[in-house]
Amino acid sequence: MSEKEANWKYADDYVAEPEAIARAREHSLELGVEPVSPAVGSQLAVLAAALKARSIVEIGTGTGVSGLWLLTGAPTATLTSIDSEPDHQSAARLAFAEAGIGLSRLRLISGRAQDVLPRMNEESYDLVLVDADPKHVIEFVEHGLRLVRRGGLVLVAHALWHGDVANPVRRDQVSTAFRTLLEEIGGSNAVLSTLSPAGDGLLQLVRL
Repeated sequence: MSEKEANWKYADDYVAEPEAIARAREHSLELGVEPVSPAVGSQLAVLAAALKARSIVEIGTGTGVSGLWLLTGAPTATLTSIDSEPDHQSAARLAFAEAGIGLSRLRLISGRAQDVLPRMNEESYDLVLVDADPKHVIEFVEHGLRLVRRGGLVLVAHALWHGDVANPVRRDQVSTAFRTLLEEIGGSNAVLSTLSPAGDGLLQLVRL
């Protein structure tokens, strides 16, 4: 194991994942859905808490792992979560219920994000998490920046995509999409950005 891999493992092992989130993670792996790592999840919670987020959009519900982390950091927030897979949202709905999160704080939308996002109100949310079909990550981030208020956060999970983004030899569609996104963001005056290497990477954008 390399020094970097040891650091990543240590960062994940450092996190004491709540039982409800650990169960959601198990369900995610059973369904073949890759959830955010514990280290990334805890970062989501810290960022949501620091922002004092009250309204959150999640593009890609999965089985509820990332949503539970976000609501851990923002215990009074409402979460709007979009996913095209009904089975995933059913598992997430159960995970939220087991965690004691009431329906008044949840809005689970079943549908393609490409169809749902254009109908959502601009500058109406504090935080948007992008964790859906990575081939469309640039489009999702554009929508995210439209939806958040000034000073709001757009977070992009899996931004290093298994280490492939940092490898210029990798030219597959997903690696290229993330690489293009990072290049465009790096040259933008509209956002303040940073890239965390924890887990599979977490891109963090503040709308200026």
